[in-house]
This record gives sequence, C-alpha cells and structure tokens, in this order.
Amino acid sequence: MTETTCLIHASAPDVFAILTDGWTYAAWVVGASRVRDVDAGWPQPGHSIHHSVGIWPLVLNDTTTVEQYEPNRLLQLKVRAWPTGAGIVEFVLTDRDGDCHLLMRERAVSGPLALIPHPLVDPVLRLRNHETLRRLALLAEKRS
Repeated sequence: MTETTCLIHASAPDVFAILTDGWTYAAWVVGASRVRDVDAGWPQPGHSIHHSVGIWPLVLNDTTTVEQYEPNRLLQLKVRAWPTGAGIVEFVLTDRDGDCHLLMRERAVSGPLALIPHPLVDPVLRLRNHETLRRLALLAEKRS
C-alpha cells in the first residue's frame, strides 16, 4: 500500500467538500481528463463518478465508486483504471488546529498492476499522489 500525506491550510470540512464534489474530480486527480456524470447519490456508498482518463483523443471511459464514507473524516473509493485493473484509494482527514492533515492510501486490487511488486510501483504512485494532493490543496486553500 502506498501512503502519501500533506498538510492543507484549510479546514477538514472544506477539504472534504472538494473530495465529495464529484464534478471537481478531474481538476485534482492526476490522470482524470473529464467527468461525464455523477450519480445522484454520490458520495454515498455504491454511487459512482463516471469519468474519462487519458489525453484526448486517447481517452478511456471509467468509473470510481464509493466504498466507505464518513463525513469530514473518511472517503474510500474503488477506482477502475482499465486496462491496468482496479484499486482502492482511501482519504483520511484529521483536523490540525484548523488545518487539515490528509492521508491518501492506495493499493491495486486487481488487474496487471496488482501483479507488479510493490517496490517497483510505489515510487510512481508516490509521485502521482503527491501531485494529486498538491492540486487538491490548491483548490481547498483557495476556497477557504
């Protein structure tokens, strides 16, 4: 499992509001190029964001589905990334004197990516997830 953390100079509720706004997904998730639809029940478990990954014109349509949801504290997603497989991504938010400490955990659960040894995948995921959290922080800090 790859873990990436950051301290965001915004409240945990402000950060969580962005995490749970499906329409902002492509603005902060590295690799997501557009959001096609967001289920009406998002971010409740079982509901999905319908998005595309890649660079136009080479985009693939996929989905991300909520597995666990605890307001202002936890969002766990099952992310599909065809053809590489699927993964679980978890965001854990903790208040730190008005700022938000955000922990992002990611692990492959199926497909070819799950077969690659973790020491080979971890550095690439860390770089991508660091940039994902940087983008999320920029959105949250601008909002607050």
